[in-house]
Amino acid sequence: MTEDILLEKKNGIARITLNRPDKLNAFNRSLAVGLQEQLKKADEADDIRCVILTGSGRAFSSGQDLSEFPAGKLPDFEKVIDEYYNPLIRLLKSIRKPVVCAVNGIAAGAGANIALSCDIVVAAASASFVQAFSKIGLIPDCGGTYFLPKLVGLQKAAAFMMLGDKISAAEAEQYGMIYKCYEDGLFENSVNQIAASLAMLPTEALMLTRTALLQSFTNSLEQQLELEKKIQARAGHTDDFKEGVTAFFEKRLPVFTGK
Repeated sequence: MTEDILLEKKNGIARITLNRPDKLNAFNRSLAVGLQEQLKKADEADDIRCVILTGSGRAFSSGQDLSEFPAGKLPDFEKVIDEYYNPLIRLLKSIRKPVVCAVNGIAAGAGANIALSCDIVVAAASASFVQAFSKIGLIPDCGGTYFLPKLVGLQKAAAFMMLGDKISAAEAEQYGMIYKCYEDGLFENSVNQIAASLAMLPTEALMLTRTALLQSFTNSLEQQLELEKKIQARAGHTDDFKEGVTAFFEKRLPVFTGK
């Protein structure tokens, strides 16, 4: 594992930390590929029930490290997106474990949109979000044009992306961009509580919920009702459903295994 990525496993939770604090955790090839590798390992690990994604130092991620490319030479944008970012967003939306993004500081450009692609996004009060692309003549990528308008509406998404406004964590919560903003002193404990709760829930049902939510963006109501029917049938055949029902009748807390 590269030193650009830190990994801690505890109580069924994999904590993945972007670790280029001197570069505000800006993405280069090593960081992007390393994060993909760690997400794949978490996906495959039976003992992992939840993932926390966060950053070290003052930033979650400031986006693409522009210093990675030779001065005066244009990067191959299609290659960079194909190798760094599109596989990463696809992983975040297909990994079979819930992903909590803990935005500890600035989340700019690709960093902001990677955060917004996670299942649950929380932020420290001192954190902020910036769609910085227009400042250098680019468009938002990393799924930003897909997720942001669905979170905050078309008008706000267009303004945030075109003007490049800095959005505070409190504003992000108010706009529905993130789940919650926590005071800095309460942030770590709050993140850990959310992850611990997710790690004890029926993982398969959570992932089926994600599937239904994603398809709701393009389905008609009739299509969504049919999808819910099929997915519910799958959920009803899991061990966790059987445990949930048994625990309900036995008047005890269920012990889910994620299967």
